[in-house]
Amino acid sequence: MAVVGLGALWLGGWAFGLLGLVLAALMGWELTRMMAPAGPDGRAEAAGLVAALLVAVFTWYQPGWIGLAGLALGAAVMAWRMPKDRVIYGLYYGLILWAAQGLILLRDGMGFTFVLWLLLIVIASDVAGYFAGRILGGPKFWPRFSPKKTWSGTVAGWILAALVGVAFVLWAGMPWALVPISAVLAFAGQLGDIAESAIKRRMGVKDSSNLIPGHGGVLDRFDAIIAVAALALVLALFGAFAGLTA
Repeated sequence: MAVVGLGALWLGGWAFGLLGLVLAALMGWELTRMMAPAGPDGRAEAAGLVAALLVAVFTWYQPGWIGLAGLALGAAVMAWRMPKDRVIYGLYYGLILWAAQGLILLRDGMGFTFVLWLLLIVIASDVAGYFAGRILGGPKFWPRFSPKKTWSGTVAGWILAALVGVAFVLWAGMPWALVPISAVLAFAGQLGDIAESAIKRRMGVKDSSNLIPGHGGVLDRFDAIIAVAALALVLALFGAFAGLTA
């Protein structure tokens, strides 16, 4: 799976765009199946298909702020069809759509190295958080939703993500502003992880699905990337990466 993803990221264009649509569909399906397990046949499948269609339409035909608004409206319509927890569903479904669009647009507009930077921020934050949490321990960050996360691990994630930013400044010639942005995006990824954990706890499930044997579902693997990609897209629309291509 990682090899396919990196290959599509390297190729860009239609290959990465197709991967983004597939991921949007799978995550939309997982979220709906998880939050409405007793729904009518085809509800989850329809949510996955709609996710892919919305991302396709608003990415290639109406990107930018109008596209984000269109995706948010589409998420609201899908949430209205849910039997309960409509606000939670709508917010997370919309976040999935924004993230999928963000990855595709950022790959097309910023290049391979930029999206690689985003992915490495997530990996660095996860690795630092895991080892710092185990070695240093300390107070829990948000025990209600993520009892294993500690403040030491959270801060370590910010630090290592910032160091990833430094590496990309030195290696790829990116501006120094990416160093603090790396830490901010790492925090967004941590919150994305917690958000998905909170939904699973509310629904009483361990994994979002069993699509990836031994690793749960697609949402379980991409929860942090969802938040990072969505925030990176918003920052890009505000001009935070103006003139930057990689």
